[in-house]
Amino acid sequence: MGTGNENLDKACSQWLEWDRNELTRKIISELMQKNDVNELQKCSGKRMEFGTAGLRAAMGAGFSRMNDLTIIQTTQGFAKYLQQKFPSDLNQRGVVIGYDARHNSERFARLAAAVFIHSGIKCYLYRGIVPTPFVPYGVRKYKTCAGIMVTASHNPKQDNGYKVYWDNGAQIISPHDSGIAESIMANLVPWCDDVWNDQLYKNHQLHIDPLDEVMESYFKDLKSYSIYSEMNETSALRFTYTPVHGVGLKFAEESFKTFQHKPFFAVEKQKDPDPEFSTVKYPNPEEGKGVLTLAMETADSNNCDVILANDPDADRLAIAEKQEDKSWKIFTGNELGALFGWWAWHRYLIKKNNDRSDVKNVYMISSTVSSNILKSMAKVEGFNFEDTLTGFKWMGNRTDELMKQGKTVLFAFEEAIGYMFGTNVLDKDGISALSIIAEAGIYLRSKNMTFTKQLDEIYSKYGFHTSNNSYYISYDQQKIAGMFHRLRNYPDSENVIIDEKRGGRYPKMLDRFEITDIRDLTTGFDSRQEDKTATLPTSKSSEMLTFYFRNGVVLTLRTSGTEPKIKYYSEIAAAIGEHISNREANVEELDDLITAMCKEFYQPEKNNFQSKSS
Repeated sequence: MGTGNENLDKACSQWLEWDRNELTRKIISELMQKNDVNELQKCSGKRMEFGTAGLRAAMGAGFSRMNDLTIIQTTQGFAKYLQQKFPSDLNQRGVVIGYDARHNSERFARLAAAVFIHSGIKCYLYRGIVPTPFVPYGVRKYKTCAGIMVTASHNPKQDNGYKVYWDNGAQIISPHDSGIAESIMANLVPWCDDVWNDQLYKNHQLHIDPLDEVMESYFKDLKSYSIYSEMNETSALRFTYTPVHGVGLKFAEESFKTFQHKPFFAVEKQKDPDPEFSTVKYPNPEEGKGVLTLAMETADSNNCDVILANDPDADRLAIAEKQEDKSWKIFTGNELGALFGWWAWHRYLIKKNNDRSDVKNVYMISSTVSSNILKSMAKVEGFNFEDTLTGFKWMGNRTDELMKQGKTVLFAFEEAIGYMFGTNVLDKDGISALSIIAEAGIYLRSKNMTFTKQLDEIYSKYGFHTSNNSYYISYDQQKIAGMFHRLRNYPDSENVIIDEKRGGRYPKMLDRFEITDIRDLTTGFDSRQEDKTATLPTSKSSEMLTFYFRNGVVLTLRTSGTEPKIKYYSEIAAAIGEHISNREANVEELDDLITAMCKEFYQPEKNNFQSKSS
């Protein structure tokens, strides 16, 4: 009996032919027997797409899910692609593979290792769970051709992922993503029984366990970022830490020891790995108080003033600080970007004895959806600032380019609580970030200051920057596409900005707020440029629109590559020296604009979009 869909029938029969996992094979078989077309369509109607984020999807049976077969297929394609790109030294240089504490992560990593070992390629497979930064660090340490991290970061418990790094230690970018995707499709049939053997690495001459060496080397390199170790040793400032059920605890403890910090107080119910993420709705500290409630209780009971929180794969960092009224301020990613940027510059000047003669070769970087606070700092201090497309894949690769030119990159960040301090790891790194920012906090306390007060000092010196960022959730791709199509073909016949070359018609007014310029990184339009063409790379496969308003607000709308979210990012920046009393007016202006934007651009009721708060 068939489903009536020729392509779906073919996919299901291929699954039964190729899959050797009894559980997932049984699931597809039973669905076929029931002729459950809807569920089969969800499982295998469309194959997961491999992109610059690698893979990320729910675990389960079928070609649209993360499972043994799709891991093997992906790795076979990746191995073949690497053989093409590194024909002479891939086998000797090899690859690095790590995994987090999610369900199936260890098995998926071992299956990936089996494919490489079967192909005669050296494999540095960690023997236990590691933070994501240990993979890009390992790539650079061992000069391997690539790295793989099996993780879904802060996604819900049902998800897993496959994150890929190139030989420079940065995440892959185009054209490698499309090249790997094509190679995967050309290598779908499992090569042999060996690739199903997740024990193949054991005692194999091509397997090396890098954990002990990387632990020693990573933390030795990290130690060079500490400039106040004696102060750290004696400080009375107390910290609470949570890995939010992820991999972070052991590595965070070692990070603190490296900086000679006193031990932190770990959140007891969240300190051990738990793939069920049993105490939180979402294992993402960026979500705020709901994820940090237990950390606040732990901090209150232990007289701690600062909370440090990693996400489950420990590449991101959230921070909260107790205020004078005993409430907790959870810093936004942009606020932390300002604090890290200030600290990176402070540390640079200390190391250089305030010598600024080489400042023309110094850089800081942030993504285009993040605050422009580093840009404002650069204008005042004289160093260089660059923005990139969204994602550390762009910032990491740009950092690599600058380093090859002899430049110094002090810091890079993205508003989604991702921070790259220095260049030991060309990706966001929550393990290094937590000790670095803890040292900054200890330094501030020695001056009778707090993070909150220092943030005010930063804004006073470089101009007040306020953001309003959030998202809507939608699983309906047609509704999302329809929203962006409407914004590019705006129905208002008069108040529009026209892209004559590409035929776009964008809104020129939003309620009382005038839009002066548009940048569309999906189509390549940028009205600010003389030739009306965007200078940042464009991609038709993702949605990204930026609106520039007369009042100084910059607003970006984009879809997420890893979650069912339509995100918005906005910021208004005051002039340097503008009086603090104007801040409330700026915040109110931005809030009013975002309220109008959500109603007119998203049209949530019509499109059935769910807001973050609902």
